[in-house]
Amino acid sequence: MINYELVKAALAEDLAGGVDVTSVATISADATLEAEFVARETGVVVGIDEVGVAGIELLVKDGDTVNAGDVLIRVSGNARAILLAERTALNFLGHLSGIATLTNQWVKAIAGTSCEVRDTRKTTPGWRELEKFAVRMGGGTNHRMSLSDAALIKDNHIAAAGGVKAAFNAVRSEFPTAPIEIEVDTLEQLAEVLPLKPDLVLLDNMSPEQCRAAVTLVAGQTKLEASGGITLDLARTYAETGVDYLAIGALTHSAKNFDIGLDVRSK
Repeated sequence: MINYELVKAALAEDLAGGVDVTSVATISADATLEAEFVARETGVVVGIDEVGVAGIELLVKDGDTVNAGDVLIRVSGNARAILLAERTALNFLGHLSGIATLTNQWVKAIAGTSCEVRDTRKTTPGWRELEKFAVRMGGGTNHRMSLSDAALIKDNHIAAAGGVKAAFNAVRSEFPTAPIEIEVDTLEQLAEVLPLKPDLVLLDNMSPEQCRAAVTLVAGQTKLEASGGITLDLARTYAETGVDYLAIGALTHSAKNFDIGLDVRSK
């Protein structure tokens, strides 16, 4: 996928109304070159369509696993244009591939269970569609894209509405077809909300033992999502409790940049 407006905004930000003074001073206006985007590490690449330069030969596609040294894209054309777009292209590729690679690590960690890894709304402003696409390319699934997609009744909503039943009934009355998820902190709260028949219950900062007890208590009446304090080394432990989802904000807000470089091959 490609977000042309975001690419244009990134290039405009880089120029800040001026020109690339280094390239203009050192490279003639009609100079051409050939270059390759090369992976420096192993992982899942995303953002191949975001490079934003002409004369592109794509050698991989979004969601492919690559190794260090693999050539991802070959570009040829005007030297100034390619070097102008270099950092913007690497920013897109590195950030989105980092998200996909991290997501894939979580997915592999829970492989063989019935649990799914999914993201949150903890995304970079303006990048949500792309970052959630990267999560999917890494093998994860998406939670709601926006506040209008579904209701997530959290502790602040419950406090403001005067109780969990009041909050639930208000949402159901105002938006009768909207999926409703309710956050609970304890097994006692879980028992209280089950008669309301929510579509999903978020188990906030519960231990694996509590999650296992929650699965037993629910007995298939609704889906369960574990969230908060879950680390990669504990992912499988949580998944094996029987919860349906692990909600991992780190997929988008803490993914390490995937190392990719642009190597000039000729002038």
